[in-house]
This record gives sequence, C-alpha cells and structure tokens, in this order.
Amino acid sequence: MTEFIHPNLLPALPEIVMLAMICLVLVVDLFLPQEKRGFTLLLTIATLVLTIMAIIAVAPSDSISSFGGSFVLDQMAVTLKIATCGISILVFMYSRDYLIDNDIYKGEYYVLGLCATLGMMIMISGHSFLLIYLGLELLSLSLYAMIAFKRDSVIASESAMKYFVLGAMASGLLLYGISIFYGITGTLDINQLANVVSQEMSENPIALSFALTFIVVGLSFKLGAVPFHMWVPDVYQGAPTSVTLFIGTVPKIAGFAMAIRLLVDGLSDLHVEWSQMLIVLAVASMVIGNIIAIAQTNFKRMLAYSTIAHVGFILLGILSGTDTGFAAAMFYTITYAITSSVAFGVLILLNRKGFEAENIADLSGLNDTNPWIAALLAIAMLSMAGAPPTVGFYAKLSVLQAVLQVDLIWLAVVAVLFSVIGLFYYLRVIKVMYFDKPQPDNLPTVKQSLDVKILLSVNGLSLIGLGIFPSALMSYCILAFS
Repeated sequence: MTEFIHPNLLPALPEIVMLAMICLVLVVDLFLPQEKRGFTLLLTIATLVLTIMAIIAVAPSDSISSFGGSFVLDQMAVTLKIATCGISILVFMYSRDYLIDNDIYKGEYYVLGLCATLGMMIMISGHSFLLIYLGLELLSLSLYAMIAFKRDSVIASESAMKYFVLGAMASGLLLYGISIFYGITGTLDINQLANVVSQEMSENPIALSFALTFIVVGLSFKLGAVPFHMWVPDVYQGAPTSVTLFIGTVPKIAGFAMAIRLLVDGLSDLHVEWSQMLIVLAVASMVIGNIIAIAQTNFKRMLAYSTIAHVGFILLGILSGTDTGFAAAMFYTITYAITSSVAFGVLILLNRKGFEAENIADLSGLNDTNPWIAALLAIAMLSMAGAPPTVGFYAKLSVLQAVLQVDLIWLAVVAVLFSVIGLFYYLRVIKVMYFDKPQPDNLPTVKQSLDVKILLSVNGLSLIGLGIFPSALMSYCILAFS
C-alpha cells in the first residue's frame, strides 16, 4: 500500500489565500444591496493586496516545488504573480464607473475576474502539463463569461461565442499535443519530460515534432499570434471595454509564463524546432499586426492589431533561446500590460451613460477639453511605438539586443522596419487628440473620478519612470533566469 505524502502547502499559499477570498467575496456579495456594491470592489482589491503580501511572504531565495513537482515557486513566478495581481487592481479600479454607467455593476464581474486571475497564477507556477492546462481552462472559462457579461449586447454575445468556439478548438489542439507527449514519454511532469525528451529525440523525432507543433499552435492562439489571431480583433471590439481592458493586459503575462514553462523548461532540447516555428509566427505577427492596424478606425480594434504586433516582439525574445532573451521578453510582456492599462483606462474615462467611446474619432479635441488625460494617452501611444524616453523604447531595444546576440540580424531588421511602420497609427491617435476638432455635439468629456484619475496618472507616469530607470524592473527579470 502506497503511503500518502502530504504536500508542502506553503508555496501555494497565495493561491489558497485568493481562493478563500473568492469564496468570501461571492458569499458577501449575495447579501449586499445594489447601492452598497462598492464594498464588493473594496473586498476584491483587498483580496489582491492580501495575495501580493502572501507572494512576498513565501518568496524563496531559490526555486522550490510542491505537489509532486507539479507546482513550482521561483523568482519568475514571484515577479509575474505580483505583476498579475498589481495590474488586476488597476483593471478593477478603472472598470468601476464603466460598470455603473452600463448597469452591469455586479459582484459576478469581480468574482469572474478573480477566478481568471487565480487561473493565471496557477499557469505561472504550473510545472506539469495537467496543472498548466487546468489553470488555462479556469482562465478561459472565466473570460468567456466576462465577455458576454453585458447580456443585452448582441455584439458582446457574438464575441463570446466566437471566442468560446475558437478557444475550445485551441484547447483541444493543445490537449492533443500533450497527449502525444504523454504517449511518447510516459510523463506529464515538465522536469521529467525535459530528461526523457533528450533520449527520445533519436528514437521518435517525427512524433516529437508532431506533438510540438500542436503545443506551439495552442500557445500561439492564447497569445494571439498570426495566423491564430482571428479572435483578437473581434473580441477586443465586441467585449465591454472594461473586459477588453482585462483581456488586453494580464492574460499576456500568463501566456508568456506558459510558453516559458512548456518550451524552455520542458522542451529545451527541441529548441531548434520550436525556435524556427516561432520565427515564422513572430514575423507574420509583426507584419500583419502593424499593416492592418493602419486601416482601423475603431480604437479598440486598432489596439487589438497592435497587440498582435507586440506578441511578435515577445516571441523574438523567447526564440533567441538565451537567458538574456527570456528576461527581455519578460520585461516586454509586463511593461506592455502596464502600457495597455493606460490606453484602455483613458478610453474607459471617456465613456459615459448612453455613449461608448471606442472610435479614434471620439478622441478628437481631447487636448482642448482635458489636456492631462490627452497627455497620458499620448505617453501610452509613444511607449507602444517604442519612442524614448518611455519604457517601450527600452523594452524593444532589449529584445533586439537579444536577437542580435544569436546572429539573427535579418530578424532584427524586420522588427525595426515594422516598428517604424507601426509608428504611423500611434502618431495618428496623437494627431487626432491635439489637432482635430470634435463635433459640437460630441465633445470628449472625462468623468471627475478623482481616485481613478490619480491612479491613471501614476500609471501613465510610470511609463516614463520605467523608461528612465528600467533596471527597477529589469533586474528582477534577469534574476528570474540567472
């Protein structure tokens, strides 16, 4: 009879705290009248703050694992989890007024958001195919419901259905790849997989390449890389702006962690194969994302194609196969999530009851009515474009340096070329805010929510602060892979 070994629960303390608080938020919200719904938001923020404190409390000096090696807590997990919870706080704070104006200020929104965050934390620490997949499904199922949260919106329901169908297909492909790896290696543990793959390369090279292809396809869909990007523009445009803000920020961090765990930790011996796949995906994403974004008039849709182009840059750092490249990709992912929160946060501030600001034309004359908010959005656009002294410049530079270190000079040239092309649609947004005049009946107005405006200001100024002092974050990214 096999003796049961009780796992060490300490590494999973942040997840346990969050799960307990989710149950508390769910129960408390049942007894709250609508006029006291703000208490649910405060409890949600408290949940994320307590989780961050738990992450810091259990942060190890070296990597530790639990649950039979399927759950790992290392420096990368600590940094990414703190970033995930911190940006989630921004998302929930920015969303409050939007939810009120659209009559969807419900506790379920926060419960679903916390469940999605829990799924991302599980993905970040998952060191087993099974645990990573469970975290991914928890994230995906929560997002499906959040996208369709505005039940009287036809376009939101359509977007949710499209994301659900395509997401189910991607999950199926990923699961198929996992099943093939399990059939070949006999293990779902990533550490054991890394040891077995090197032995199986000579015996089953075709089967391994076949399984790897399905894994990369599943990853590409979750990240939104071309040609598996078809859901991104429709979901960004169709979902409520508060949900688009959530989808456009923190899930990218979880997607990056998933790529590192599967490709780098588990399949490093197949680096030549998956790096070639990522080269194709990265180039296609940068080309398609930047070119099609130029033709967009819907701001949310433009940011969707912009996201696709930025995913190409993240993939460049990963495919380099070096610790420098991984750290650069991690830095890029976190700073892009911070930058996106500013862009969507400004868009949410422009929304008001009965009016959804989502077209680029809706930004006309913003500098005349609220120059500070226009300046924050301009900073976000310049950061996405990679202009100094914003953090986007250093993020792009660090990725390009990693690519040049592995002698992929042509790839760096392509990345620079399409970054210059992408500069056009970011500058167009700035031009509309500063030089175009709005229609008299459609003046861009900003809600006077002081707490949100202060938070957004700090968020926007951090893009310049991190650009001038990038080592404040980059040192943690380098430490994660040293």
